[in-house]
Amino acid sequence: MDVLATPPANEPTPPRSGPACVACGETAIVHWLRRLTDDELDEVRRTENDRRAEVLRLADPQLPPPEFPPLPTGADFTRAVYSCGPHAITMDAAALVHASSCTAPNDADLPGCDCTPEPAPESPIEAAPAAPLPDHWVTGGA
Repeated sequence: MDVLATPPANEPTPPRSGPACVACGETAIVHWLRRLTDDELDEVRRTENDRRAEVLRLADPQLPPPEFPPLPTGADFTRAVYSCGPHAITMDAAALVHASSCTAPNDADLPGCDCTPEPAPESPIEAAPAAPLPDHWVTGGA
């Protein structure tokens, strides 16, 4: 029997694991980032305000009250957009952060999108110093 053969129609298909394409629901194979929409950012801020209220409620009244940084802004968060192969934008576009209003993967715009992504960083991000991996973590290692 061929191991890669399709299971008979009467057998249930195994559940999909991992993210799904936002356009069609198939298994995602790529992703890119976009900024949060106003509603998503409002949800983040509500959650943070609730957390702060709980911290204040539990704070020791004999100590100074806790101080909090400013509430997050749209520039503080991104959200992953998942896509299958046919609904993927270009790799160069996927390397950039897209606007919160970006409709990708929109069939009408593929393999592009309808927004102007944020520019790439001018200087490369500093890489962490390469730490040697254990031999058993390296392909072909002992």
